[in-house]
Amino acid sequence: MGIISFFKSVGEKMGLGEGPPPADELKKALDSHHLGTDQVKVAVKDNKVMLQGEVKDQDTLEKAVLAVGNTKGIDEVNTDGLKVSNRSASQSVFYTVKPGDNLWKIAETQYGKGQGDKNHLIFEANKPMLTSPDKIYPGQVLRIPSLS
Repeated sequence: MGIISFFKSVGEKMGLGEGPPPADELKKALDSHHLGTDQVKVAVKDNKVMLQGEVKDQDTLEKAVLAVGNTKGIDEVNTDGLKVSNRSASQSVFYTVKPGDNLWKIAETQYGKGQGDKNHLIFEANKPMLTSPDKIYPGQVLRIPSLS
C-alpha cells in the first residue's frame, strides 16, 4: 500500500498536548479493535505512523491503517514495513468524508446513481472502527470495498 494521507486536525484525540499521540497509545488503540494485529509494531515520528510486522490479509492491513490514521495529530501512515500473509483480497478505495456526507451519499458517489442502498457494505468494511452508520465526520477516511 505504501503511504496513506490523513488530516491531522481531525479524528480521535489521544495523548497529551497538540502533537501526535505516543506509539504505545496508538498500539493500544489498534489492538483494542481486535483485528489480528498482534504482530504489528507501531512507531511515530513527526505526525507520521510507521506500521511494521505481519497481518493476515489486505482487509486487516486497511483496517489497521484507518484505526491509527483517523487519529488527531496523524497525517500519514506508512505500511511499507507490513507484510500481508494472504494477498487474495482486493484492495479497497479510500474515501475522505466531506461535510454533508452520509453513507448513502458516499455509496451513490462511489458505486453510481441508485446504489445508495449499498451503504451497508461501506459500514461493514469499516467496522469495528465505525460503531454506527450515523457517526462519520468530515475529514475521516473510510474504506470503500469493491462491489465485485
